[in-house]
Amino acid sequence: MSAVLRPELELLPMSALNLDAVLAIEAAAYAFPWTRGNFVDSLASGYDARVLYAGDGQVLGYYVAMAGVEEMHLLNITVAPAHQHQGHARFMIDALAATCRARRAQQLWLEVRESNTRARAIYLRRGFEQVGLRRGYYPAAHGRREDAIVMSLVLQPRLDGAA
Repeated sequence: MSAVLRPELELLPMSALNLDAVLAIEAAAYAFPWTRGNFVDSLASGYDARVLYAGDGQVLGYYVAMAGVEEMHLLNITVAPAHQHQGHARFMIDALAATCRARRAQQLWLEVRESNTRARAIYLRRGFEQVGLRRGYYPAAHGRREDAIVMSLVLQPRLDGAA
């Protein structure tokens, strides 16, 4: 199933066939990128992994999310550096939230580097709230570690009244 976001964009399932393009974006975007093995394992585990394509077939970005009981956890979302600031992350987040709602997930979770203020601002604008902190979660320069901000988006209220 594809999600048509705008006429010139298409969000399609990730496969081994597009991992080279995904890995090129990952390496360009991060100082500590996921490995091919991380993506292969995610695909083998059946995670919801999608690739955002331009009308000309160019890979613009991707996400990987793991389903849980009544929730989804966004593990990785990336837009190619040359295509950032064009709303692509927002569209992928909205598409993932729609998928979550269709699956009756109640919350969408993620971690984001404390230093990644641009991503945090996008998440806040999409309705996420900061709900926690994971100390030393991410690798950082010079053998150090960076904290992660834990964020959550409530997708639909629980019917049993529990929090």
